[in-house]
Amino acid sequence: MTAAAFPRSLADQALTAMANPLRQACAVRLVDRRTGLTHRVNGSPLVLFTKNPTEAVAELLSGRDAGVWEARIEPIGGAE
Repeated sequence: MTAAAFPRSLADQALTAMANPLRQACAVRLVDRRTGLTHRVNGSPLVLFTKNPTEAVAELLSGRDAGVWEARIEPIGGAE
């Protein structure tokens, strides 16, 4: 996984969250690059809440076209 998988504005936040040894909680979203919208399942946005964003990104992007899909990581709450 490279930083290129993330929008430039979120790349620094994502890398900081992934490198944080305290494993800050994150929301990981699957986003359609064509529309900029979060992927929905039965009308609900697909969001994974995790302390291991690297695994969540790998799971969300597995088997998907990287030209169409991207994963966005958003740190939530404070570091524990």
